Amino acid sequence: MEKGNNKPFNIHWLTRTALLLAVTLAFQMLGFPQMVTGPAVNAMLLISATYAGPTGGIIIGILTPLIAFLRGTLAPALAPMIPFIMLGNAVYVLIGAFCRVLIKNVYAASVTGIVAGSAIKFFILASAVSLLVTLPLAISHAMQLPQLYTALAGGIIALAINKALAAAFKKSGKK
Repeated sequence: MEKGNNKPFNIHWLTRTALLLAVTLAFQMLGFPQMVTGPAVNAMLLISATYAGPTGGIIIGILTPLIAFLRGTLAPALAPMIPFIMLGNAVYVLIGAFCRVLIKNVYAASVTGIVAGSAIKFFILASAVSLLVTLPLAISHAMQLPQLYTALAGGIIALAINKALAAAFKKSGKK
């Protein structure tokens, strides 16, 4: 999967986005605890933004909580949080992509995008739980500080995977 053809809504982009969505959903459906699944899904959001563009990453970020809820892997008590999870995922992807455009140094852009995206995603979810949505206490806590940790961890994982993929593509002569 080379990064070159990220323009949305052509067959390559659609295939790439569908494949990345399938991998992301597979991680969700394995049934691991939040501190494993969260970083994996967040990593896939940023990887998807790299290889399917921001539109692909946002679509995956919007679909994953909805599909998780419909399949029963997202607790029914979290239903009121779905729109906020979608928004948090979309913002996480957008900030990561925006930083890559704004900051020319790839490493600095990635780190800035990960930290800023994670912080704002955390702010969205924690604010929703604190101000807008009433949830059981344990679930409320899971939607706060752990979200910051899983977003940061996912960003670090994505950074490492994207670096490894870039090296592999360079070695094989692909873009």
